Amino acid sequence: MNISYKWLKEYVDFDLTPQETAEVLTSIGLEVGSVEEVETIKGGLKGLYVGKVLTCEPHPNSDHLHITSVDLGKEAPQQIVCGAANVAAGQKVIVADLGCVLYDGDESFTIKRSKLRGVESLGMICAEDEIGVGTSHDGIIVLPEEASVGMPAAEYYKVESDWVLEVDITPNRADAFSHYGVARDLCAWLKQNGKAATLRRPDCEEFVVDNTNLSIDVRIDNTDACRRYACVSITDCKVEESPQWLKDKLNVIGVRPVNNIVDITNYVMMAYGQPMHCFDADMVKGNTIIVKDKNEGKKFITLDGVEHTLGEHDLAIANAEEPMCIAGVFGGKGSGTYETTRNVVLESAYFHPTWIRKSARRHGLSTDASFRFERGVDPNGTIYALKQAAILCRKIAGGKVSMEIRDEYPNKIEGFPVRLNYEYVGRLIGKELGADTIKSIVASLEMDIVNEDALGIDLIVPPYRVDVQRACDVVEDILRIYGYNNIEIPSTLKSSLTIAEETDKNYHKENIISEQLVGAGFNEILNNSLTSASYYEATELSHYKWENTVKVMNPLSSDLGVMRQTLLFGGLESLHRNINHKSPNLRFFEFGNTYAYQPEKWSEEAPVKAYEQTYHLGLWITGKRIQGSWIHADEASSYYELKAYVENILVRMGVQQGMLVAEESDNNIFDKAIRLKNCAGKAIVEMGILSQKLLKRMDIAQPVYYAEMNWEALGKLVRKNQLQFEEIAKYPSVSRDLALLIDKNIDFAQIEEIARQTEKKLLKKIELFDVYQGKNLPEGKKSYAVNFILQDESKTLTDKAIDTIMQKLIKNLTNKLGAELR
Repeated sequence: MNISYKWLKEYVDFDLTPQETAEVLTSIGLEVGSVEEVETIKGGLKGLYVGKVLTCEPHPNSDHLHITSVDLGKEAPQQIVCGAANVAAGQKVIVADLGCVLYDGDESFTIKRSKLRGVESLGMICAEDEIGVGTSHDGIIVLPEEASVGMPAAEYYKVESDWVLEVDITPNRADAFSHYGVARDLCAWLKQNGKAATLRRPDCEEFVVDNTNLSIDVRIDNTDACRRYACVSITDCKVEESPQWLKDKLNVIGVRPVNNIVDITNYVMMAYGQPMHCFDADMVKGNTIIVKDKNEGKKFITLDGVEHTLGEHDLAIANAEEPMCIAGVFGGKGSGTYETTRNVVLESAYFHPTWIRKSARRHGLSTDASFRFERGVDPNGTIYALKQAAILCRKIAGGKVSMEIRDEYPNKIEGFPVRLNYEYVGRLIGKELGADTIKSIVASLEMDIVNEDALGIDLIVPPYRVDVQRACDVVEDILRIYGYNNIEIPSTLKSSLTIAEETDKNYHKENIISEQLVGAGFNEILNNSLTSASYYEATELSHYKWENTVKVMNPLSSDLGVMRQTLLFGGLESLHRNINHKSPNLRFFEFGNTYAYQPEKWSEEAPVKAYEQTYHLGLWITGKRIQGSWIHADEASSYYELKAYVENILVRMGVQQGMLVAEESDNNIFDKAIRLKNCAGKAIVEMGILSQKLLKRMDIAQPVYYAEMNWEALGKLVRKNQLQFEEIAKYPSVSRDLALLIDKNIDFAQIEEIARQTEKKLLKKIELFDVYQGKNLPEGKKSYAVNFILQDESKTLTDKAIDTIMQKLIKNLTNKLGAELR
């Protein structure tokens, strides 16, 4: 919610700066997200001055432009070309000087030196709508003769600045959804911190009933859904544009002014937290308002022109014949206030939050009124708000109060009784505050002390504090006003401290990835680090040679004769065993050490240096990814499924684009594989399809897809990563596709590398979404369909910029790979 700094000062005096005010509000639980200076007119009329038109001549090359010379109080007049029909010599006007920024909604443009039909123009003579002081565009602004030449327009129009505090109010704090509600908490803090502060708001002495010419009857059919309903009629209103002070108040906090009557209801809601509605009295047929439920099947058109069908549990405000609005949510078409309206009925009510919340969700409507009613407003503030609105209608719209206030309040909503023991407060907070401090804070929060004894006090919490109904809730309120930072940290700490070492951090990461894999359908396996020597004695393994194997002296058996160089064979043994037990669809993972001996590093002085122990992660998938599903055909596992699991692990570990380089693996345990290396050339991941020869040797008749990660190297790669939060991009991404004809020996990794080298900033994503090889293509060629996602996080990409990037991509792919567009 936006809170105006100046508006806040109308209810409580304080000398805090806007930034200090934001810090105080945050400390008492009303977190301020931002503090922004705003002007009543966007831009503050900076760069605009009062000028005098000295000469005005027709433009030689135009039938409507004029060439003027304008005195801005500088050494020499400025030549300005003006297109307004009413410009004339001798006028006092408003001039936008060079460099001035003018606004049109969210758009802006800067006044620059330019030529119009061949004549130089050094500024702009402005109309009302061009600078935001009005809506007229009939001609330029002509000021009275007494206006001083060279006076800044901001000074002439008395432009004021304010500060807007964006307060992120939690849903339980319905009492703070208004300026007065925020001021109430701020006043309590000021008192607690020794500052003289008094909470105030306008009285209702000016409310008088002028006549009884328009009486409205009220009936509530469901008193559980509508606990209180009050209304008053105002006749002879002049519906027009609101006075400047009212428009300024609403504009500052981001509420669009509509007309004086609607603006009054919005003002009262933002000031005191009571949503209101104004009906055209002519639409209140039978001079009767009925608050009714059981409206199932009735058609209803809201103010935005959308038709809704009311349900059984929608509460409607109806006249004698038909619904006029969905209670607490949205008004009906025709029942609002328009320029032709002369008599209005003001509504102020308390609806049960659950009824309003369900209606708003059912119809997909969310308004400022429903937002407050859903959370609970002050049931005892309805009459005050109604009187304030009526007073403003008399002052601003010239209306007359034409009935006594009709207030239907069948069952009064009482406050919440709470017993608060001093000992309980001290025990919960961890500090003895003293009875006087406790009583002072609860009194400043408008909680009534109805009884007091040596042990504590009995309170009545006001009904608008729907979040404070227990003793612990009161303690929380006391603590936030007293100040969390004022609770001293004890000098002794009864705790056992441990420091997380690198091993602990790595174990935490391992647990995260393990949970991720288990969530994806994997099972964890644990195999013995001792394995069969026969796996490595064969000379056909290119990367796991016998001479690099760590042999065990005096092994118990040949099956436990060496230390494993890879996790592969233990996992294949587990696959074989499960497949033989009729479980062919498998996903396994294992964390474990691998061992290697490097004979060139051996020396008598340091023989241990020749031995390496490395922590690895292995993944195995085989069989069907989906089988026996009634909504999906059977689907076999694939390399791309494995690749997705690996990429998810890398993303979860924080590996960023460009940290790894892909190349084709020459490890012959695979028929086809990819190796991912870091910038230093160290292999981090190898993944691919295991060779048929290896699977046959392990007596496995179905394809197996395997990936092995060097977990230690991966950990070092991301060790210095810092977790950072980025704002979600405000500007849209752009998708472009290219169909490329390339040689069969070219793979997608080469295309991706060239693309990222071509455009490093704006290219966010590259995907291969189609591969075609076959007839209608030249011999030795294949077709790749590649999708490129482009995005600029600072602006919307133009077609020209996009085309430039795509042309560079095409050129580089053509030059480096011989690619052709299909």
